[in-house]
Amino acid sequence: MHTDLVAALDIGGTKIAGALVDGHGRILVRAQRPTPARDDGDTVMRAVQEVLAELTASPLWGCATAVGIGSAGPVDASAGTVSPVNVPGWRDFPLVARVRAAAGNLPVELIGDGVAITAAEHWQGAARGHDNALCMVVSTGVGGGLVLGGRLHPGPTGNAGHIGHISVDLDGDLCPCGSHGCVERIASGPNIARRALENGWRPGPDGDTSAAAVAAAARSGDPVAVASFERAAQALAAGIAATATLVEIDIAVIGGGVGKAGDVLFEPLRKALSTYATLSFVRHLTVAPAQMGTDAGLVGAAAAALAKRTDPAAAGV
Repeated sequence: MHTDLVAALDIGGTKIAGALVDGHGRILVRAQRPTPARDDGDTVMRAVQEVLAELTASPLWGCATAVGIGSAGPVDASAGTVSPVNVPGWRDFPLVARVRAAAGNLPVELIGDGVAITAAEHWQGAARGHDNALCMVVSTGVGGGLVLGGRLHPGPTGNAGHIGHISVDLDGDLCPCGSHGCVERIASGPNIARRALENGWRPGPDGDTSAAAVAAAARSGDPVAVASFERAAQALAAGIAATATLVEIDIAVIGGGVGKAGDVLFEPLRKALSTYATLSFVRHLTVAPAQMGTDAGLVGAAAAALAKRTDPAAAGV
């Protein structure tokens, strides 16, 4: 008998993943569909319902006590709606109500995907044992979440910790969000690659112009590739230091595709952090790579559902 079983959904622009997860963070049942991101909202919802139908067909479903959803954002947990940038068919889409109906009226907890990954890293990964942490996802975009006082801190709408849209360059490029010089506009994978190309980096014979290809070039000493990663590291350091100064975190965990670049990112990041995190209470801040990998969204959504269930006053782990 699984007394601590919850359902989890991880909804992004590429895939909709679902799982039944136990109280130790173990995934017992999985289901997945591609996200029909270019289709209308009801078509996207049908893919979610198919994932849930697979989960409800499991003999373990009867033990599930709640559903946690980590969704690409922005989300509005207070309204139960989502408007993912990369799923245009969903604008103020009533995802919580629709999932609740498809899941037999179980309680549903909605958080943003950055917050979900934070919950996973705090429960099982690199932020385990830290009461005050920032976890970041640096990939196509830059997202994040906060743990404060030992609890996940999603904020009223589920978006707290969205570090990608802190401005770190007042006269910087216009960001698609409407602001200027955002962390995401400098440090995301596509922007690392764009900057390298603009400054004269050229891909190899395979024509790969991804941030991973820029990272490989940086590892082999290409000065333009190195400089693009150093600029990204500087933006991340400024955002992390600002966050640490504001809420006193002691660790920043970095995941996502760009986080996998290793020393090419982390060495200049740690160096830049020492120039931004200068006050006594932020000087001991550590930076670490994420540990949870591709299941982080599911495990984090489950963590949020478990925490809400055991302590209805807290949306945290």
